[in-house]
Amino acid sequence: MSDRATINAQGIEVTFYKGDAYADHVSLTDIARYKSPTPKDVIKNWMRTHDVIEYLGLWETLYNPSFKGVEFDSFKARSGSNSFTLSPSQWIERTGAIGMVSRSGRGGGTFAHTDIAFEFASWISPEFKLYLITDYQRLKRIEQRTTPLEWNVTRELAKINYLIHADAVKDHLVPDEVDEAHRSRVYADEADVLNVALFGRTAAEWRARHPKAPGNMRDGANIYQLIVLSSLESYNAEMIKRGLGQSHRLAALNRAAREQLSLLLRSSAADGLEGGELGSGRALPSAS
Repeated sequence: MSDRATINAQGIEVTFYKGDAYADHVSLTDIARYKSPTPKDVIKNWMRTHDVIEYLGLWETLYNPSFKGVEFDSFKARSGSNSFTLSPSQWIERTGAIGMVSRSGRGGGTFAHTDIAFEFASWISPEFKLYLITDYQRLKRIEQRTTPLEWNVTRELAKINYLIHADAVKDHLVPDEVDEAHRSRVYADEADVLNVALFGRTAAEWRARHPKAPGNMRDGANIYQLIVLSSLESYNAEMIKRGLGQSHRLAALNRAAREQLSLLLRSSAADGLEGGELGSGRALPSAS
């Protein structure tokens, strides 16, 4: 996980781990302490309700292409009954959920994406939720003033180019008559072409190596990688429109990524950029 920070709501210290603006994970364990000294029981009671299971399932459906819908349907059918119990670890393991993360050891507990954490806080106490959001927003404003402008701009550019890439996939690779599950797999496969070309591994391989990390592989990208990713998305979209096969595109994208990253690392124009996993100049992995 990324940098750790603490916010304070009505005297309760709540830990969160900072990803990008969309990937912060907040401690449900800390939030639950507002209601009870046994936070695990509070979280499990919250997860018993039908509305909560529906909400968690919808969130995962929107943001997690690997979400196991069949397992979710089983939980949904049983939720709300007196005999139904569900822990965060069971939810994560059975459905492949990414909106929650369980951490062991010191500073551990159950963490959840802010969308989910604030829903939980509202269930705990609407008043507590408002205090929690107020202090969280205060810290985010401070963070925005100290985050390099170049990183923010590059991150937004990568998001825009992702939409261009997604449109190319939709128009040229997804058949007109196909169910949502197959459609999602096509998008995920093409996203992994970019992941392998730039990062050297698929999203699933990254998740297997970092099972407790919030967000996804791209959320932790440094500014060099974001610049190259933005370029690769446009390049891949053009190759898709030209009808080039996936293996051909992967090789071309990997070559382009290696060349562009090497150029960035050598360029004096990039001297002021923040380094990350590849910021030290370590060679980009080959996709071959």
